[in-house]
Amino acid sequence: MLKAIVITEQPVSASVPAGYSLTLRCRAEACTSLRYQWFSQRQSACCQITGATEPDLLITARETQLYICRINDLQRNFTFSNWVKVEVHIARDLLPELWQGEPVIVINPTVLEVKVGKELQLQCAALGIPAPHYQWYHNGKPMEDQKKKKLLINPAKVSDSGTYLCCAANSHGEHWTNAVDVHIGTCWPDTFFATDKVALLVGNNHYQNHPNLMAPITDVFELSLLLKKLGFRVVSLLDLNKVEMMIAVNQFLQLLGKGVYAIFYYAGHGYEHSGRNYMVPIDAPQPYAPENCISVQRILHKMQQRQTALNLILLDTCRKWYNPQCALSQVQPLEPWGNTVYGYATSEDAEAYEVQDGEFSSGIFMKYLKKHILQEKKVTHMLEDVLEDIGRDPLVTGKQVMEIKHTLKEARALTDPIYLTGLTAELWGHSCELLRETVTFPCGIQVELRFREVFSNVMHVSAKLQAPPPHIADVRLLLCRPAEMQDLAVLRGSQSDQVESLLTSLSEHEELDCVLRLCGLQKVQTDVLLQLDLHYTQLGTKQRARESLQKILRKSLVAQLFSQKKCVIPPRQEASKPSSSYPKDGSMVPAAQKGLASLEVESGSSSQCSSKSNTCSEPEENDESDLSSLCSALLRATPGQNCS
Repeated sequence: MLKAIVITEQPVSASVPAGYSLTLRCRAEACTSLRYQWFSQRQSACCQITGATEPDLLITARETQLYICRINDLQRNFTFSNWVKVEVHIARDLLPELWQGEPVIVINPTVLEVKVGKELQLQCAALGIPAPHYQWYHNGKPMEDQKKKKLLINPAKVSDSGTYLCCAANSHGEHWTNAVDVHIGTCWPDTFFATDKVALLVGNNHYQNHPNLMAPITDVFELSLLLKKLGFRVVSLLDLNKVEMMIAVNQFLQLLGKGVYAIFYYAGHGYEHSGRNYMVPIDAPQPYAPENCISVQRILHKMQQRQTALNLILLDTCRKWYNPQCALSQVQPLEPWGNTVYGYATSEDAEAYEVQDGEFSSGIFMKYLKKHILQEKKVTHMLEDVLEDIGRDPLVTGKQVMEIKHTLKEARALTDPIYLTGLTAELWGHSCELLRETVTFPCGIQVELRFREVFSNVMHVSAKLQAPPPHIADVRLLLCRPAEMQDLAVLRGSQSDQVESLLTSLSEHEELDCVLRLCGLQKVQTDVLLQLDLHYTQLGTKQRARESLQKILRKSLVAQLFSQKKCVIPPRQEASKPSSSYPKDGSMVPAAQKGLASLEVESGSSSQCSSKSNTCSEPEENDESDLSSLCSALLRATPGQNCS
C-alpha cells in the first residue's frame, strides 16, 4: 500500500507592509515524487498562480490575499495545505531597519464614547511573520472571547466602560497597543474627562544661603485646599533640598499616565537663563548655578512622556537672568502633543512680588489665582482672567505682569470630571483632616490629642485639657519634641505665626493647652515616640506631681513616598535616625511604668526605634542626569545605610 502524502511544513500567514517581499513555504513527503501548485484567492475568485509549481512561493505583497498549495503524487493522489492569509498594510515606514518578523503595531484603538445598548467596536492591527495573534484586555484582565484584531461588544453595557488595550504576539515576541479609555453611557459632546488628577506643590521658604521668603507657606496651603475641591490628589511640601525635590518630582512622575491631569506648582527662589527656568532648593549655594538647581523644562519633558491629557506648570518665582556664564541644561525639545500650559507669575527678566494681606503674606500671583481657579472654563482662559487682574493691580503696575504659554489644543478645564479614578498610587494626596484621640493619665485627667497635617510634610499636634477631677488643680501640659526629630528644621518666628493663622482659618479659634509642630516629615523613616508631660498639684497634700504618657506615632505617608524602597534620603549631618507619624488607635502608656523597649510594641505589632547614628554625605546630583536614575545614584552614594 502506497504511503499517503504527508505535509511536513505548512505555510504560515503573514501581516506585512505593501510592497514587502516574502516567501510562503510548503513541504510534503510521499513514496513517489511530488508536484506543487499554488493558488490565490482575492474576494470570491480563486485562481491558479501561473508558474507557481515549487515548494516555495516568492510573492511581493500588493493587496491582502489568501493562498493555498496543492500537492500531487504520481498516482494522482493529492492533498491541500492550510489556507493562509497575507494581510497587507500601508505601513512600510513603521518597520525597524533589521526586521525579523516580530509584531509591529500599525493601528491603535481610539477613544470612544458609546451609548448604552449600542455597539462597541475597537480595532487594532500589527505587522508580523507569522501573522500575530491577538488578545484584548479590559481594565488589565484578559477577555476570553476577544482574540481578534477587532473587538466587538453588542449591546454595550455601563460595566463595559474602562480601559482597553490589545497584545499582538507571535513566535518572535509581543507588542502592545496604546491603552484607550471607553465610556459607556449618555454621550456628552465636547465634554472632557480625566482618568485621575494629581498635583505636586512645593514651597521653599527657609533658605540656608539666600534670603528667606514668607509667601510660599500661605500660597501652597491655599492652593492645596482649592485643588482638593477640584478633585485633585495633592501632595504639598515645604522647604526641600535638591535631593528631596528630585525625589518628590520622581515620585510625582510615576503617577502620571494616559488621560491624567497633572499640576506642578513651585513657589520660592528661582531664575531664568536663555528661556530655561530653574527652581532653587533650600540648600543651593551662593551663587546658584544649574547644577545646584532643578530644571523646570526637564520636568515637563518627563511629564509629556507619560501621555497625560493636561500638564499645568505654575511657577510663582522670579525670572531674572542670573549668572549668564553658566552652561545651560541639556533639555530635549518638547513633543507637539497639545497638552501643556505654562503659567508664569511674572514676565521674562522680571521679579515676582509678595504682599502682606492681613495676617498672611501672599504672592501677587496667588492672590488672583485663587479667585479664578474654580471657574468652569478652559484652563488657559482661566489664567487669562488672572493675568488681567494682576495687570489692574496698582501695587505691581510696571513691575510684574503674568505670562502664559501653552499648546493646549482641547478645551480642557480643571473642573472636568474624573473618570476611571483610582489608577494611581494610594499614598499620594492622602487626607489632612483633623484626627482626634482622648487619652487618660493615671490620676484621672483626660486630654484630647489633635493631629492635623498643615502640609504633607508638616504636622500640627495639639493637646486640649478636659475638665480636671476636683482633687487636682494648677494643671500644666507639655508636648515634648521627639528625640528622633531634634535635628530637623522647625518653623520659626513669623513662619510659625503664619501656620497658626492658617490653622485658625480652617476652624473656629479655640484656646489649646499646648502645641507641637513636626516639620520635615519626609526625612523621618521610622515610627516616633511622642511624650506628653502633665504637671499638677494634689489639693489634699498640696504637693506638686508629674506624670507622663508616651504614644507611638506611625511612620507618615509622605515618609513612605521618600523611603528607601523608593529612594534613600541621606541626612546632611550625623544625627539620630529620625522618624514620624500618624496617630493610630491604641492606648498611651505611662512612661514611668514601662521601659522604652516595651513601649515599642503596640496593638500586636513591633516597631524598632533606633538611636544608632548614620553618617552620609549628600551626593552631587547633576540636573542633567535622568530623574528616573536618582534612586540608584543615591543608593550608590549611601553604602551600608539601612532604613526601615
